[in-house]
Amino acid sequence: MGDVRLMKGNEVIAEAAIRCGCDGYFGYPITPQSEVMETLMARQPWEQTGMVVLQAESEVAAINMVYGGASCGKKIMTSSSSPGISLKQEGITYLAGAELPALVVNVVRAGPGLGTIQPAQSDYFQSVKGGGHGDYKLIVLAPASVQEMNDFVGLGFELAFKYRNPALILSDGAIGQMMEKVELSDYKPRWTDEEIQEISGSWATTGKKSDRERNISTSLDLDSARQEQFNHKLQAKYRAMEENEVRFEKINCDDAEYLFIAYGSSARISQKAVELGREKGIKIGLIRPITLFPYPTKAIQEMLGQVKGILSVEMSAGQMVEDVRLAVNGKVPVEHFGRYGGIIPTPEEVLEALEQKIIGK
Repeated sequence: MGDVRLMKGNEVIAEAAIRCGCDGYFGYPITPQSEVMETLMARQPWEQTGMVVLQAESEVAAINMVYGGASCGKKIMTSSSSPGISLKQEGITYLAGAELPALVVNVVRAGPGLGTIQPAQSDYFQSVKGGGHGDYKLIVLAPASVQEMNDFVGLGFELAFKYRNPALILSDGAIGQMMEKVELSDYKPRWTDEEIQEISGSWATTGKKSDRERNISTSLDLDSARQEQFNHKLQAKYRAMEENEVRFEKINCDDAEYLFIAYGSSARISQKAVELGREKGIKIGLIRPITLFPYPTKAIQEMLGQVKGILSVEMSAGQMVEDVRLAVNGKVPVEHFGRYGGIIPTPEEVLEALEQKIIGK
């Protein structure tokens, strides 16, 4: 076993960034994710690995610093919470439009507006439907534990560079603030100039080379025909993600007659609700999407000949439930149960919702 510690989810994000060889972090403090930057500042990784850590003057400045670092082929990341991510949306769509890899972490709080600092899952639409302008997608990973907060930093960078696309870790204030045992990743050195040239030299702004034309990092092309072809290229890339990168977990689904679908904190709560239901003789299963884009549509569809109804459990007014209904296409009843405004549901409430909304009909 590796280096095992008891840590907060936010602290683990920072530690994992250092250990996976992140080159730079640019951010701005906002509750409930401020410990990410605070931990990085306390750890002073610039003295150990050379990692740059900078508090920008605003969220807008931070995401544009991410753009600059990503243009150079570096492992660059930022983190924020819901209102801060809203401010970063223009920069995120620029990253997607310039095909630049970067990692963004959203430790979600309740809204709309400034809302409250308590946890929520009401940024689902913003994350998976494209919160900025244009036809673009992010790779969206939804951790359900502090361990996955650690694991998904490295995975997020891996997928971001594989597809030259921003990746988003969609967490929430509960997972960001809770403390759990975590096995930390091993240290990896930052990329050398030679490795950057090998990995991203065909597009990164690494300086003028005698054997190629200069690289320009931009999302702008005023020629409509070229822009349309570029959009076709992006859509093909997103289809490749859907084909190759779907991740999910199935719990007690072999004999399930009813199904919860939930991610992140809601999945942990729903897993306990599954246990409570089975104690009462109700055969319930759980599908936990790990990637919210690409979404595990086929995994849900494979259950439709078996289950009598599905409950989408979210800490929101009902957002992911739309993707569940698209997957189900009317073949079985789909209902939503959610708490919002920063309220975390109990397993008993989740089970009662299933009994009333699905079984009782």
